[in-house]
Amino acid sequence: MIELVQEHTILAVVVGSRAYGLDRPGSDHDRRGVYAAPTRSFWRLEKPPTHLDGPAAEQFSWEVERLCALALQANPTVLEVLWSPLVEKVTDDGRQLLSIRRAFLSRRVADTYGRYAQDQLDRVAARRQRTGQTNHKQAMHMIRLLHAGAHVLRTGEVLVDVTSLHDRLLAPCTTSWSVPAWTPPSTTQRNGAGEPPA
Repeated sequence: MIELVQEHTILAVVVGSRAYGLDRPGSDHDRRGVYAAPTRSFWRLEKPPTHLDGPAAEQFSWEVERLCALALQANPTVLEVLWSPLVEKVTDDGRQLLSIRRAFLSRRVADTYGRYAQDQLDRVAARRQRTGQTNHKQAMHMIRLLHAGAHVLRTGEVLVDVTSLHDRLLAPCTTSWSVPAWTPPSTTQRNGAGEPPA
């Protein structure tokens, strides 16, 4: 099945620290992609896989239908693929996908980015409680996600390259930094009283 990635990829990008502008010597090359399975592969009971690992290390790809479903759910990991500044391959179909990327955005980003940031904070707090140590990388990603969530709500664009926030994001790596207390706003607070969520 890996030939779906090798032969039918429509978009291939680099994500992670290199796309964020936070890479260091030896940082991984995290690659993500989108493949469009041929129509004939759907003409049978066993459908093509929705995602595949490889063939390179740290490479993961989604079938385009699955990627679109996740993007409509405002999945931050998937949205970063559509906004990554480091594009390694893009076909005509890939360019069409990128041209409609803003159509995937909705007020759901307030929930998803907030939940992803809360998850990182919970992990930081749990490790500190267990070991007395802070996982600086998780703390950094919590701050990055909060910035990215606020940015997309303000501008309608997903923030991937955070080079301009380099010093602030690396602040958790200092010994004086402490884990803040943070509670995400409720759905009612975000959307206004009586206004249904997106």
